[in-house]
This record gives sequence, C-alpha cells and structure tokens, in this order.
Amino acid sequence: MSSEKAALSEPGAHTDKVEDLKVEKTTSSSSSTSDVELAGPTFDDASTARLLRKMDWNIVPFLSLLYLLSFLDRTNIGNARLAHLEKDLGMAGLDYNIALAVFFPTYVAAEIPSNIMMKRTSPSLWLCIIMIGWGICFGAVGMTLMGLVKNLTGLIIARMALGVCEGGLFPGVTWYITLWYRRHECGFRMAIFFSAATLAGAFGGLLARAISEMEGVGGKHGWSWIFILEGIVTVIVALFAKWLINDSPESAKFLTEPERKEVVARLKLDRTSLADEYHRKYLRAAIFDWKIWVHMLITIGIYTPLYSISLFLPTIVRNMHYTDNTAQLMTVPPYVLGCIATISGGYAADKAKKRGLFMMFFCAVAILGFVLLIATDKPAVQYVGTFLAVSGIYPNVPMGVAWNGNNIGGSTKRAVGIAMHVGFGNLGGVISSFAYRATDSPRYFTGHGLLIGTTTMSFVLCLIMHLYLVRENKRRDAAMQAKGLTPEDYTEEMKTSERELGDYASFFRYTE
Repeated sequence: MSSEKAALSEPGAHTDKVEDLKVEKTTSSSSSTSDVELAGPTFDDASTARLLRKMDWNIVPFLSLLYLLSFLDRTNIGNARLAHLEKDLGMAGLDYNIALAVFFPTYVAAEIPSNIMMKRTSPSLWLCIIMIGWGICFGAVGMTLMGLVKNLTGLIIARMALGVCEGGLFPGVTWYITLWYRRHECGFRMAIFFSAATLAGAFGGLLARAISEMEGVGGKHGWSWIFILEGIVTVIVALFAKWLINDSPESAKFLTEPERKEVVARLKLDRTSLADEYHRKYLRAAIFDWKIWVHMLITIGIYTPLYSISLFLPTIVRNMHYTDNTAQLMTVPPYVLGCIATISGGYAADKAKKRGLFMMFFCAVAILGFVLLIATDKPAVQYVGTFLAVSGIYPNVPMGVAWNGNNIGGSTKRAVGIAMHVGFGNLGGVISSFAYRATDSPRYFTGHGLLIGTTTMSFVLCLIMHLYLVRENKRRDAAMQAKGLTPEDYTEEMKTSERELGDYASFFRYTE
C-alpha cells in the first residue's frame, strides 16, 4: 500500500522507468512495435456493434433472470404479509421486522468470500452452486420449504439461510460483467441486469395476488404457496445455469476465435494492462482504499431506501386506505417506471461517460418522492411520491456499482472492492427492516424521514466524490504534461511497468 500511496501523491513516482521505456519506444525495432499494434482491437465500428449485441444476448438476459428470481425470493415476504403471514404464524409487535432484519447480516458476511471463491473457481460453477443453495437453503429450512415453517423461529432460520446463499449473486454478477465489457459499457448492462429487481417488484405483486388465491390448497396457506412455488422455479432454473453461463471471453462458446481475440484486446486496451492475477496484496489494497469506503457510505444511503421500498411498498400503499388485494396490484406501476428509469439512466451515463452527476440527479428525484409521502395524507399525492421514490432510488444501485467498479484498477482488487461496496450497502437492509413500524402507521413519519436523511447523505457524498475525481484527473494530466508525456506516448511496456499499482498508476484516469 505504501507504494500505491506514493503513486497517488507523486504521479511521476515511476517517471525514471517510464522515461527509459519512452526511449525504448523510439529505438525499438519495427517488429516490436508491430507486435504491440497487432495486440490492439481490429474490428471496425459496425463489427464491434455486432459483437456487443451478440455478447448482450448471450450474457445479460440469463443474468437478469437470476437476479429477478433472487430479488423475488428475498422480498416476497412483503406480499406474503398481506396474505396474513403474521396472523397465521402468531407474530406480533416487531416480529415481522426482526424476520426481515436477520436476512442481511448473513447476506453481507457471504459477499466477499463468495466473490473470492467465484474468482478462484469459475463463474458458471459458483453461481450455479449458490443459486441451488438459495433455492433449497440447506434442505429443511430452505426457501423452497420456507412455506412449511410453523412459527417465527422457523421463518428466521429460513431467512438467515437464504441470506448466506444469496449474498454472492449481486457482487458476483457485477464483477462478472466487468470481465466482458469495457468500463463505459458496464453501466448500461448492469442497469439492465438490476432492472430485474424492479420487474421482481412488479411481477411479485401480480404473482402474489394470484398465488394467494391458493389458500387452503393442500392444507397450506396462500402465503405458504408464494414461497413454495417461487422457490421451486429457482431450483429448476439453477439446474441449467452451469451450461448457460460462459466463464470468460477466452472460453465462450458463442464467440468465434476472431471475436474472442477482439474482446480480449478491447478489454486490455480499456483496463490499461493492469494486474488481473489473484494475490492477497490486492485484497489489502481494496480494504485500505478510502475511495471504496466513501462509495460504501454512498451505497448504504441508497440501499436503505431500496430495501425499505421493496419490503414495505405494499404496506405503505395499503395504508393509503386501499384493500390488501388492491394494494398488491397498485405496487406494479411504480416498479414499471422504475425499470424504465434504471435502464435509461444506465444508458445515458455510459454515453456521457459520467456517473456522479447522474447519481445526484436520481437522489434528488427520490428525495422529492419521500417528501411527497411525508408532507401530506392525500392518497393521490402520496401515490405519486411512490413513483418518484422508486424511479429515483433503483437507478442508483447499478450506477453506483458501475461508478465504483470503473475506478478500481485490477481484477482482484475490483472483485473485492465491489463485494465491499455491495456488502456494506446491504447493511442498509437491517436499518430498513425497522424503518416502517406498525406503530407508526398510517403516515410513517419516522420511516419517510429516515429515507430522506440517508438519500441526502448519498447526494452530498456523491458531490464530494465527483469533485475530488475531477480534480485528481486534472492533476494527473498536468503531471504527465510536465514530464513531456501524452497518453499516446504510453506503450504497453510503460503500462506494464505500473501494472501492480491499479488505479494509482500514473496513466489511470477516473470516471467522474
């Protein structure tokens, strides 16, 4: 870490070596130069566009399906509540909130180890394992059998087991996407992937409304069938995951050999030849990088309202004086708008090659939504507030991960940094579990006020991070110019000389 900090404070710390390599560049043989040039991308714009579309169709849809099932399984308890879960299990007071909260500590604890295991095994194998795991959740207490629990204790055990198994999916898939796409192509794909969460919210309401009509079938409650059927679908899909997920561009069956080489060349150019091998020093580099910790604080400010919405939106809408069945159906339209906003925001941010400004905009939209919820008791105005809250919060989840991932140099450090980012953010789930208490209904001043506060914190930290990154990029540009260098002067040898410095390398530029 000391060498990394030196590199940050002195952009020219490796100047002597770079200067030597610059001389090498001007005196090296033409064959050497040719080899470097041949290593670069060779496709024209039209061919590259076709390649990206091919990758999109073979990678993103199935990953989105996995996340849809994951988010559906963890949040369907909100719909089950409206199907009389609490009454049937004899729950009272804060029992429901506790059942929500116990999911998140085990979920967070699993994330960093899971990402390390995914890197040390393979994405196809590890995602398949954890998906089957959360589908059955270690057998008798599993999600598939969650519908068979008879009391609060059984529900808590099932939720904790679910957290262990689901913990690795989101950080694992976001890291996996970075193995295929360039930095400013990841955000849009992550947005499509995460939009499955909004679809889970919309689809979950419709599905729960239909399944709850199975009350009494097989001697089980309607909420029980919600858990059972959705868990079974997860296990079935998991059985195909090992053969549908490609581990890397080099081994992808859907790519031709020229396409594989092109993907690898594009990534090499984009990632500036930074280290990709596993080593514990890159894990330490992530843990001691203050920028990742700021992103973690931003994330907990986003994830707290995210989980509050996903777990309590049916309850919030019901307390606008609607029936249980109507409330479940009314949660669908806000999620549809949230899906559109998530994908549109990801696409726009990738095109602009900016993230901070977009995150601040969506934070402001969400804050306005929560203000409408807290400021009035008129159902129409409050309902509009749910649209703004959902469409403001959901886009910031994939955008925040993309922003952090864009600014972490090196594959191992990025895998750990993303897991730290997502893991700490998911602690917001513990907070959100107690945000909307039954004693605060129907206006939920405490809950709405809390979410205004956390989203405002994220807005301020995004502003600080954006301003710092702008300044740091300008400083590195000035340091490079002072040495008589330009980005075009950096050969592969020059970049390789700083490959272990990650985002502290003098040629690395942050996404603002």
